[in-house]
Amino acid sequence: MTLRRKTQGRKGEDEAARYLTERGYQLLKRNFRCPYGEVDIIALDGPVLVFVEVRSRSTENYGLPQESITEEKRGRLRRTARYYLAASGGHRGPVRFDVLAIKYKRNGRVEFLEHIKNAF
Repeated sequence: MTLRRKTQGRKGEDEAARYLTERGYQLLKRNFRCPYGEVDIIALDGPVLVFVEVRSRSTENYGLPQESITEEKRGRLRRTARYYLAASGGHRGPVRFDVLAIKYKRNGRVEFLEHIKNAF
């Protein structure tokens, strides 16, 4: 991964964290890693434990940001979530997977941010 892509990815995750916090989510973890993969953000939306995948793009040459989440990636996210739940002692409430898709303008400002709840 190029430095530019890493920087943009980090910027997108920061934007997503800010967005979620402003809407009352309680952020628990960022960039949770385990042998199965990584989850960008783990948060509570009231009683719901939310695993958030953040995708950002500066062009639509390869489609919208959310379209880049393959079935393989969804599987890794599910396995990572199960690992997190087991390692953290579980969660007694509901769980969901959200996607935060961010599109940037050429000047680096956010063109749109779409929050897709219960994405898969």
